[in-house]
Amino acid sequence: MLFLIKGCTFSACRYYGNIISRAKLLESWCQLFPNLNRKLPSINKLFSTEKNLFVINANVQRYLNNLMNAYQSEDEIKGTISEIFKLHNISLLLDKKIKIIENLKNLSDLISGNEEMKDLAKEEESLYKQQLLEVDEKIINIILQHLGGGYYDNVIMEVVPGVGGQEAMIFVQDLFNMYIGYLDYLGFTYEIMELLECEPNGLRKASLLISDSKAFEKLQYESGVHRVQRVPATEKSGRLHTSTAVVTIIPEPKDVEIQLEEKDLKIEAKKASGPGGQHVNSTNSAIRITHLPTGKVVTCHTDRSQIKNKKLALMKLKSLLYEEQMNEHDSIISEMRKKQMGSKLRNEKIRTYNFNQDRVTDHRISNGTMHNLKDFMRDGVGLEELEDRLNKDMSQKTLLEIIEKTDSQLK
Repeated sequence: MLFLIKGCTFSACRYYGNIISRAKLLESWCQLFPNLNRKLPSINKLFSTEKNLFVINANVQRYLNNLMNAYQSEDEIKGTISEIFKLHNISLLLDKKIKIIENLKNLSDLISGNEEMKDLAKEEESLYKQQLLEVDEKIINIILQHLGGGYYDNVIMEVVPGVGGQEAMIFVQDLFNMYIGYLDYLGFTYEIMELLECEPNGLRKASLLISDSKAFEKLQYESGVHRVQRVPATEKSGRLHTSTAVVTIIPEPKDVEIQLEEKDLKIEAKKASGPGGQHVNSTNSAIRITHLPTGKVVTCHTDRSQIKNKKLALMKLKSLLYEEQMNEHDSIISEMRKKQMGSKLRNEKIRTYNFNQDRVTDHRISNGTMHNLKDFMRDGVGLEELEDRLNKDMSQKTLLEIIEKTDSQLK
């Protein structure tokens, strides 16, 4: 989420947002106003609330109070962030929040020491509490909506087998088909960059270039180890097998140029293998590019045109180099990358596809189980619903981590 601070133009902030994560920006902004004098009483002192709601988490409430105090402050900081408040409709909500708290404070003063007035004011007090909770939820929702996405035009998705041998490669094929259906359902444009088949069936690797500004938002939580539990068609004894596949999401940022010097590239043309028909397999249309300084190798052989394959391969190489560059400078992204890949073991799974029980379970959230597995992997509707649950839950966790980290740094 981009906030304007003193000395920064909107364009500068937008460019800065292209370089680091939005979560990092929010963390930086949080540090601008942790010590402002509070002009209104603490919410928790006015009334108690249910602890199972995200918005009344003590750290979240402190964050909301700081946000409100910054909004009320007559210091220069108010002017520098007021445009963002208006842009996202937060200022109207903060005005409403301030008014409700004032009403609660007045009501509290009015009924203080008067038992008869306390009974009469209970209904009005409950109404104010509910209104305040609703306003807080709206403010937090606006913030959470800006934590998950990024400034990316394209996303590269890769799916490779983990443990499980042939069954793992069949699972890669299943996941590849599931994601193709999901992308068609979302209406995203995509191109197959690499598709390595194996005999008698399955895929050794699948790579897609997805072109849509919302692709990262919709796919970022697919990264990690996916586990499948089922009885393979070739299993005569009916024994349940467990295999894994690894999904990696690599964003291609806007406005960030990765320069590739011709002297640093080794470009090879060769005959394609796998699907594509006789013409593709008999011409030197496949492209293999080696980036000599880093040793990174990318291939593309999905199109008849050598020129197009070269273009796609260069895009993939740029994304890989960008990711490496970010890993060197941003420990948060580096840790995220490590978590995505893991060691491909069964016990590192983020999600389990259990065909015998006809369910899929995402292990990162409490409401991550969905049934009717065949439809889930076919039509895209179920996967979108699960992604929405993940986005909401993971964004909440991200905000809490940012707030808690900021608190610990200030102690």
